[in-house]
Amino acid sequence: MKVIGIVGYPASGKGEFSDTAKALGIPVFVMGDIIRKKTVEAGLELTDANIGETARALRAEFGMDAVASLTAAEVEKRAAPLAVIDGIRGDAEIQFFKNTFADFTAVFVSASFETRLSRMKTRGRSDDTAEPETLRARDAREESFGLKRAAEIADVIIQNESDRESYLAEVKAFLGGLL
Repeated sequence: MKVIGIVGYPASGKGEFSDTAKALGIPVFVMGDIIRKKTVEAGLELTDANIGETARALRAEFGMDAVASLTAAEVEKRAAPLAVIDGIRGDAEIQFFKNTFADFTAVFVSASFETRLSRMKTRGRSDDTAEPETLRARDAREESFGLKRAAEIADVIIQNESDRESYLAEVKAFLGGLL
């Protein structure tokens, strides 16, 4: 099984990458969905603060690769020839996936702070923000999980600063080369 792991800051384009994979028939596993599910199971509202606290609590109790472990179990159940894991937040998660899957590639989706903030203002998720200070705090929280280190050790970097069509064409070409 070949597994592609997507690393990126909030609103960098991880979801668009995943949507493209789904459209090509590739199963996608979203790490954030696991955290959101755990947040709801804890009886909490799906806010950025609650989701962040759930992520912190999971990692504090089970280690920095806790969410990766939960995700890997779901990927293994599917047993597809190619799968995408969306939402890697730390270098410990990349290491976990490299140790779990013989053929694992980490892809960093890169977008500037300004581009990401602009996207957050329009995409409408419950944990989005239009405030620069809030996005900076969220970035800092995710960097505390090892996001910056994960980006630095990614095997592939895809820039997402231009128009949506160009980015999606690049993602499609990358994934098409793996099918």
